Amino acid sequence: MASWDRNTIILLDLVKQPENARCADCGAPVIFTSKLDPDWASYKLGVFVCLNCSGTHRDLTDVSRVKSIRLDNWEDDLVEFMRRNGNAVAKAQYEKSVPAFYYRPQQHDCVVLRDQWIRAKYARQEFTGKNGHLQKAYSSAGFCDGTLWKKGKNKRQFQKRRFVLSQDDFTLRYFIKEDSKVAKAIISVRNMNAVFQPEKVGHQNGLQITYMTEDRTRNLFVYHENGQEIVNWFNAVRAVRYAYLRKALAPANDSELMPLLTTRSLKEGYMEKTGPMQWEPFKRRWFVLCSVDRKLLYFKTPMDALELGAVFIGTEAHGFSVRETPTRGSRGSRWRYGLTMETPDRNFIFMCEQELEQRDWIKAFQQVIAQPLLPQHYSIEANMKRKKS
Repeated sequence: MASWDRNTIILLDLVKQPENARCADCGAPVIFTSKLDPDWASYKLGVFVCLNCSGTHRDLTDVSRVKSIRLDNWEDDLVEFMRRNGNAVAKAQYEKSVPAFYYRPQQHDCVVLRDQWIRAKYARQEFTGKNGHLQKAYSSAGFCDGTLWKKGKNKRQFQKRRFVLSQDDFTLRYFIKEDSKVAKAIISVRNMNAVFQPEKVGHQNGLQITYMTEDRTRNLFVYHENGQEIVNWFNAVRAVRYAYLRKALAPANDSELMPLLTTRSLKEGYMEKTGPMQWEPFKRRWFVLCSVDRKLLYFKTPMDALELGAVFIGTEAHGFSVRETPTRGSRGSRWRYGLTMETPDRNFIFMCEQELEQRDWIKAFQQVIAQPLLPQHYSIEANMKRKKS
C-alpha cells in the first residue's frame, strides 16, 4: 500500500475517535457525505477542524497550517504528530483557563465569533493560563469604556457613541459625545441581552442589545469596525450579566446561569396581523418569538428601537394553542397561509407569505406551548397584564 493511502486511512481512523469527530473550534460534526468532501486538519496544532473554521486557520500561518485529510499528501512525521495530539490534547492546552462567562462559539454562529475565538485560542493564547496579564484583564472584564457605532432611534444612520459598561452598579451607559458628563441612557443589565445580528444590522460585526424600559422591549443596534473589539464588548456584557445573576439567583450554579447569559430568539420574521375584532385590515409586522421568556414581540421593521406590542404564550393547560387557519375571508391580507393562536383573552390571526413559513411558525409556537411554565414566567405574565390594564 502506498504511503499516501496508508496515511489517509490512519487520519480517517483518527477522525472517527469521539474527541476528533467534531471540529475543535466550533463543534461541527465531521460528516463525510462524499469522497470529494474537503475535511481539514492543522498539522501545526494537531487539531481536526471543519471547512468553515479552516478558513481562519489559513490566515494564521505563524501558528497553524491546514491540509485536507483526503485531498492532500501527508508525510509520515505529520501523521505521527496528529496521532500524538488531537482535539482533546489541544483543548487541554489552549482552553485551560477560559472564563466561565466567555462565549464558546457553535457551528452556526456568525463569522466574527468563530474567527475571534480561534485567534484568541491559538494566536493570542489567551486561555493557556501562561499569560498573567490576560487573566488579569478577564478578571476585570466587567468594565468596558469605548466607542461604538449606534443606529439612531428614528433614523437608519449609525453614529459614534461612547459606551460605558460597569459591573459596579450593573449598568450600561451611552453618551452622545465622548466628553459628555450626562449619559443619554442608563440601562440595567437585569434584563439585558446581547446577540450578534450581522444580517439585520447590515455589518459583519453587528450586535443587537435588548433590554426592558418602562415594561417595553427596547433594541440598540451597534457595531465596531474591529472584530476583536466587538467580541470583547459582547463577552463583557456576558461578564456583567454573570456577576449580576450570581448575586440575584444565589445559590444557583454555573450550569443554571450559563443559558441565561445570552438568549436567542426561537424564530424571527414577517407576518401579517389583524386587530382584536378580526375585521381590521392586516398589517405586516416583524415578529420575534423568544422561548426563554415565552414572549411574542412585534415591530414595524426588524430595526425598530421599540416594540409595538407583545403577547405572552402559556401552556395548553392554560388555554393556549395554535392551528392552521383557512384563508377565506382574510380581510385585506395579501398573503395566503394563515394560522390562529388561541389565548384565554383573544385569538390572534397571522398570515404568512409562504407555506413553509406557516409551518415553521406553527412548529415554533407549539414548541413554546409544550414547555412547562417556570416561576419567573408567572411574573412576566403578570407584568404584561399590568401594562395593558
